[in-house]
Amino acid sequence: MAASRLPPATLTLKQFIRRQQVLLLYRRILQTIRQVPNDSDRKYLKDWAREEFKRNKSATEEASPATEAQDLKEANGIVTTTGVHSIHVREFSLDLGL
Repeated sequence: MAASRLPPATLTLKQFIRRQQVLLLYRRILQTIRQVPNDSDRKYLKDWAREEFKRNKSATEEASPATEAQDLKEANGIVTTTGVHSIHVREFSLDLGL
């Protein structure tokens, strides 16, 4: 059996996709935090997000295909039922300076 030509640290396709999803989530969180009007709140939230992502950097939990499909179905339901509401609440809160 021939040895793989890939370096040992190469990500699988699933790991690569998950990494891209996490990076996209991090960018979206930072974009949302930039909209917070209060400087001290913005700094607190940015530091919190950074620390949480650093703390979970080595997390490798992988869901089974059945669990992942169920999670996606539930997430889709949550997004469709509460997504518009939460966006309006966030925009309202930002408009009020809360």
